[in-house]
Amino acid sequence: MSTLEDRKERYRSQRRARRRIAIGDRGDIQVGRGVLSVASGLILVILATVGYTLPPPFDPTPLHADPVFQTLPPQPPAELRPVAANRQITTQDITVTAEDGTPLGATIRAPVAPGRHPALVFVQGAGPGVRGEFTTQAEWLARSGIVTLVYDKRTVGYDFLKRDFGLLARDALRVLKELRSREDVDPARVGLWGVSEGSWVVPIAANESSAVGFTVLVSSPNVSPMRQVTWALGEQLQRLYAPSGVRELLIRAIGAVDADFLRYDGLPALREMRQPVLALYGTRDPSIPFVESSKALTDALTEGGNDDYTIRYLDRADHGMRFHGGPLVPDYLRTLSNWVTGLPDTAKPSVHIAGATPVQRLEASDVPAAPWYAGGTMIGLTLCLAVVGYVVGPVAEMAARLRGRATAAQADVLIWPPIRRRFRRMAWTGVGLLVSVVAFITLLVLFSVNQAGAWPAVLAGWLVIRILALLMLLQEVTGVAAVVSGLREGWQPSRPQSFAVAGVLGGTGLLLVAAAYYGLFSFPW
Repeated sequence: MSTLEDRKERYRSQRRARRRIAIGDRGDIQVGRGVLSVASGLILVILATVGYTLPPPFDPTPLHADPVFQTLPPQPPAELRPVAANRQITTQDITVTAEDGTPLGATIRAPVAPGRHPALVFVQGAGPGVRGEFTTQAEWLARSGIVTLVYDKRTVGYDFLKRDFGLLARDALRVLKELRSREDVDPARVGLWGVSEGSWVVPIAANESSAVGFTVLVSSPNVSPMRQVTWALGEQLQRLYAPSGVRELLIRAIGAVDADFLRYDGLPALREMRQPVLALYGTRDPSIPFVESSKALTDALTEGGNDDYTIRYLDRADHGMRFHGGPLVPDYLRTLSNWVTGLPDTAKPSVHIAGATPVQRLEASDVPAAPWYAGGTMIGLTLCLAVVGYVVGPVAEMAARLRGRATAAQADVLIWPPIRRRFRRMAWTGVGLLVSVVAFITLLVLFSVNQAGAWPAVLAGWLVIRILALLMLLQEVTGVAAVVSGLREGWQPSRPQSFAVAGVLGGTGLLLVAAAYYGLFSFPW
């Protein structure tokens, strides 16, 4: 009889332990819900405070534009006169070898007409840079009397994190040398045309060689790549009605990127330029701070003693001188062709800055470098530790089984299984949060690059990330409570179980701190 009573008492004790451990499964916990709610709230406040107080702070200020840019005169009529782009042209594909042996495929288009003509080399912006992107412009200019050359950007020595503008400039000079050797090219009127990132390359090349007779800068940022990217992302988020927390997430993620070219200062190269400059900007360019960019350009050229510059703002033109990514704005090619064919007379304009009046709302603020604990290396280490923490328990348990050792899960089937199920859910939540954040940032960058996107997608993505972050916090609190309850009930975890407890709780704790730094717990949402 006593044996039966002992069994009943042991069974009742085991059921009480199961109810106390299975916090997420049944809701009956040894630690009251009120205590867990208060603990979760306090930790949430602490994590939100971490996001607010840790550097780097970022709050762009409204731009107070120079009076020169507040009301611009119209373009002189001579710059907009009709151009007869109807000449016959020839097309020739060649290969130019760069200084390191990299082959650069190129296409030359030349008008079929006697005499020597001005010539233009297209230097491409960021990205893969295949020559087909500029076929329309190159053909039109060739039919208007300008020899054009478009070449494929190198893929060796150029990637997302490594960009040597000096190397790209030497590529441009190699190509320009090939163009100047043609009998139908006027060697005194051979220039470089650069768009966006290419406008950091063109000044370097112009300073290295007197063979560059003129330069054309299209959508030239003239601020650091970091400031340009930050400004462009901010403008895109504004158009997509993104919450303020989304901007903080992106800014801190950008600050952790370890790429030297993002801090590149192109102003010294602009100060040294002595060639005539034509700079073209669009009033609907969402990718660069166009007012600050043109002001920086004029200041740099003036400081260097170069007064041969012409800056024109084209109405409704975007970053590529197009209407919302569609056809080219009519004034673009006319202005470019009339200026190039009119050299050297057009190098000294009657008015330096003219065209449609631009409006820029915010300054292109620089993003401070991330502190040591938030740099790319530390963030990578944190993520690796979290992943290791999630897998160390199962690996240790599997190793113990292979060795034939009994685990606590076999010895105590009541306490460990609910905790193990909880840990699995915590691991999946952590992985889900990481994947969601990476996917969300990638989506925003693609929206900014392609000038597309829908605000419901941004709000939905942000909501998913915030919910996963809060769920991870609640799982961490209840997971700790479950372990504590199990220990109070006499649970003695084996070594694999101890690894699992330390790994999952520790890994989730690291992710919580990282999420706090990136503003996932900040208020308002």
